[in-house]
Amino acid sequence: MRIDILTLFPEMCNTVMNESITGRAIKKGVLQVYCHQIRDYTYDKHNRVDDTVYGGGKGMLLLAEPIADCFEHICADIGEKPYFVYMSPKGKILNQEKIKQLSKHKNIAILCGRYEGVDQRLIDNFVDEEISIGDYVLTGGELPALILADSISRLVPGVLSDDECFMLESHYNGLLECPQYTKPAVWRGHQVPQVLLSGHHENVDKWRYEQALEITKKRRPDMLKDQNDI
Repeated sequence: MRIDILTLFPEMCNTVMNESITGRAIKKGVLQVYCHQIRDYTYDKHNRVDDTVYGGGKGMLLLAEPIADCFEHICADIGEKPYFVYMSPKGKILNQEKIKQLSKHKNIAILCGRYEGVDQRLIDNFVDEEISIGDYVLTGGELPALILADSISRLVPGVLSDDECFMLESHYNGLLECPQYTKPAVWRGHQVPQVLLSGHHENVDKWRYEQALEITKKRRPDMLKDQNDI
């Protein structure tokens, strides 16, 4: 998979994506991540990327042309149009189902907003989908873009050591994750559940499912509305 991030702070995005699991995946060639400086696609000597808002009001708005030129450069480099996502507080709330859908795309481009946002004409004519990471506002779209890129990357074959690494996690199958334990078997007088030490895989799977179901009922009952067995 290839992910392109359009941003005013490419160094920030590069630093995060080149660390840990995603960084190793990039080095292996399993994942490609390119962070593009929008200012490189401006035409005036000041590399201006924003201007005042028509109709009045405080704040500045990102210009459409530098972003469009940056995106068209990416399209030309790839040889096709990537799925283009704009990180916006007005977008659909990101969840695991959406991440699974996006992970099926071969190429994804992510636009990081700044200031008061982006000229609507750019959104209407270039962007495929607006996505939000929650009902709150940040100073820019870089952190949301990194969250999206990281969450998608984890589902790309070869990024994690095994599919089971993400298939048992919270939200992947519509439930929160069950409790997890590691050595020692007894820590400060607290015992690991005996079933996990039994070596009986069927019983372990049953216990994990029941625990995940119980935790979801208590903490996120809204997630169970589509569970046929509730």
